[in-house]
Amino acid sequence: MGVRFEELAWRETPIGLISLRRRRDPQLDVQVYEVKLDDEFLMSSLFPVAEIELARLGLAPLSGQGLDVVVGGLGLGYTARTALSDERVGSLLVVEAIEDVIDWHRRELLPFAAGLAADPRTRFVRADFFAAVADGSGFDPREPGRRFHAVLLDVDHSPRNVLHPSHASFYTPDGLRRLAAHLHPDGVFALWSDDPPDSDFEVALSEVFRTARAHVVPFANPLTGGRSANTVYVAQR
Repeated sequence: MGVRFEELAWRETPIGLISLRRRRDPQLDVQVYEVKLDDEFLMSSLFPVAEIELARLGLAPLSGQGLDVVVGGLGLGYTARTALSDERVGSLLVVEAIEDVIDWHRRELLPFAAGLAADPRTRFVRADFFAAVADGSGFDPREPGRRFHAVLLDVDHSPRNVLHPSHASFYTPDGLRRLAAHLHPDGVFALWSDDPPDSDFEVALSEVFRTARAHVVPFANPLTGGRSANTVYVAQR
């Protein structure tokens, strides 16, 4: 019998022990990649649908070529990889706070994200996404004040369920205004959430952006045999 479980990488971070593991699911007969923070599951390759839709829905309202895109939170790479599959994307800046997560992709530990690190449009920035918004420094250390056509964010579980208390202020109208300052006119902010649509957060988005919509993204859940859903918010200046 082959190895059922393997820890591929782990590191103590300011927010806890983050780890990448691979296991064989005997029922589904597939390799499953999972990211954990301490004992809490952050993401799994069994449920990539909403992460993929974050990029598709976030880029859909935009027109033109040579789009400059920020992905906040690298994780398993589904959002970033999907963004690169859009031929209109000219550059992809991936802002990730944990160097080890970036290293997972440079080492190509995740076969479904192969090519992400090697794509000439991709550049990784090791930084705290929320701090970059809060202090106004922006996402590109090479070009302070640079604006982008889209910012796609997948870090916290939801606007109400954050990984660190310092993130909470981002989801207020003031925090969203600071984010919007880094977008071009008509630029898009899109956010993944594990919770159902949050009416309070939708109001906050509508105070800052010209349009805002919560998309419910259903997907098959092989663990329960039923269906689950995430939410993707898309707001445009």
